[in-house]
Amino acid sequence: MSKKIETLLAQAGCGCDPRTGALVTPIYQTATFEHPELGRSTGFDYSRTSNPTRLALEETLAAAEGGARGLAFASGLAAIDCALRLFQPGDRLVVTEDLYGGTFRLFEKVFRPVGIEAVYVDTSRLELVAAALAQERVRAVLLETPSNPLLKIADIRAIAALAKVRGQLTVVDNTFLTFLLQRPLELGADLVVYSASKYLGGHNDVVAGVLIARTPELGERLAFFQNAVGGVLGPQDAWLLLRGLKTLPLRLRQQEANAQRIAEFLAQHPRVTQVWYPGLTAHPGRDVLARESIGCGAMIAFAIESAARVPDILKSVRVFRFAESLGGVESLITYPIAQTHADIPVEIRDRLGIHDRLLRLSVGIENAGDLLADLEAVL
Repeated sequence: MSKKIETLLAQAGCGCDPRTGALVTPIYQTATFEHPELGRSTGFDYSRTSNPTRLALEETLAAAEGGARGLAFASGLAAIDCALRLFQPGDRLVVTEDLYGGTFRLFEKVFRPVGIEAVYVDTSRLELVAAALAQERVRAVLLETPSNPLLKIADIRAIAALAKVRGQLTVVDNTFLTFLLQRPLELGADLVVYSASKYLGGHNDVVAGVLIARTPELGERLAFFQNAVGGVLGPQDAWLLLRGLKTLPLRLRQQEANAQRIAEFLAQHPRVTQVWYPGLTAHPGRDVLARESIGCGAMIAFAIESAARVPDILKSVRVFRFAESLGGVESLITYPIAQTHADIPVEIRDRLGIHDRLLRLSVGIENAGDLLADLEAVL
């Protein structure tokens, strides 16, 4: 019987301990495993290589995404670091230009010095992506879609087709929409990456990252690096992530409904000069997203009329919380230039439009009226 994704997630990890019949996957808090005899193994040797709690999570994620193999890491950046180990000095990757500041820092401060170069492109413009992929030594494209924080939309299917012709990998950071709303592997991507600290965990209580490979061969290559480098997710955090996945469909449905109402409110507010949310009819990527997803997510960016008002807004919110991260049940407000994107040089931020009047919202599951009243009060 083929299970729908809501059923798969609700029962994530069930039946993983047939010896006791535990309904919930236990936390196997152990570093090592006893062997029955020389030459025989239980299937587990050392928890860096594999752990039963982490394996239950990885198998659930691979099934949910429709991939051949899932791999769980200590953070989203650890997952991206593992993916980048597929490449050699001299290789280049085409990368979404308005991306998470931590990913930019990883490329520029860790991988560029050893000869792996990021070529930053507005990946919402297919012609620019095509031109960049045609450059020498390009081995892959890494898409954030929707992008962070400006929520630009890349055409995954079209870009993956261009990359495939050239033998290049397509990697998609699917953190904002998750496999519930957007399924990159089905659109032609080779590898999906998540900061699982966000929607997959959903409660701001775990830091984790995930890679999901389309083919067993790619999954095996990544598993080698996962084990060799060792940035793996511990069993307690794997258990928390399994628990979070069970309610993902319910949470995301409420978050998206709240986000649509808030985006429409902000779009009409006299002190708001621009709103970025794919659920608004004016959003330039709306048609592409409608073809490739079944939802718009719960992230919103908006610009206010004066940067001088930002400190008071951040200090005065009562329902939204002024904090970094996103995707949890609590609604958060973030100031990208001082938080998530502070590591991007100011001249690049200015060119991209990540300026001192820009605020980002991660919309939670609270009562929508309370959220709207909070924004009305501070605006």
